[in-house]
Amino acid sequence: SRYLQGTLRSLCKAGYDPTPIILPPGERTKTLGTIAKILDALARHKFERQSLLLALGGGVIGDVTGFAAAIYQRGIPFVQVPTTLVAQVDSSVGGKTGVDHRLGKNLIGAFYQPRAVLIDPLTLRTLPRREWIAGLAEVIKYGIIADEEFFAFLEQEIPALLKLEEEPVIRAIKRSCEIKAQVVVADERESDRRRILNYGHTIGHALESLAGYRGWIHGEAVGIGLVQEADLACHMGLCGREVVERIRSLVQRAGLPEQVSQASFTSLWHPLRPSGALCNMTRR
Repeated sequence: SRYLQGTLRSLCKAGYDPTPIILPPGERTKTLGTIAKILDALARHKFERQSLLLALGGGVIGDVTGFAAAIYQRGIPFVQVPTTLVAQVDSSVGGKTGVDHRLGKNLIGAFYQPRAVLIDPLTLRTLPRREWIAGLAEVIKYGIIADEEFFAFLEQEIPALLKLEEEPVIRAIKRSCEIKAQVVVADERESDRRRILNYGHTIGHALESLAGYRGWIHGEAVGIGLVQEADLACHMGLCGREVVERIRSLVQRAGLPEQVSQASFTSLWHPLRPSGALCNMTRR
């Protein structure tokens, strides 16, 4: 809502007639009930196939807006305007939309690409510090899976990133989006290479599910997943111990959690089983 009134004024000035649909942020909004609320509003205001949805907010707002756009009248255009770091570097890019189910995260959804993604890094200055730090987990992920030079840049510039210094922040966002876009173009429907983007998310999503989507911010859970999945890969002979410790060090320096209690880790196996995701490890 911080940017809503300014956005509405800009749209009206440009000749549009915007209809705001205000939703609460947070994972608990990613439900079929929310989708029904959006669809009801679209039908009530007589939205047509050429109408445009604009997702202004974080990753959850983008996910539910995109899914509603995908299914209303069999598809209407939408634009992503992400205002959090996680949304800017991850969820707004790639076309994954959807909601959660009581049996798992993101079980209901569609691949549906936005017409555009509009990023203003200045919106990040209004984020709570915890949200900003959580978003760094997704940025670190890209360095691990695709670009060692970028990972080294993050190791060097993490103090500047934590201070939200403009030049390193813009470079981190730009490179993260480039890496994700390259992977998505090669495998939009996640039949092969795109699965590499799930690194850190197998354990991360299980942690979120275990906590009822209340304990961990998404990026915090992913930060734990980055380290713990690297540790599992090391035990399987897929990477060396020095790789794990380098990842652990950067995650810690970013202010992210990197481990959970043994009891919590043991509890993860139940939410992990349905996806068979532990088999989706890629040798690099």
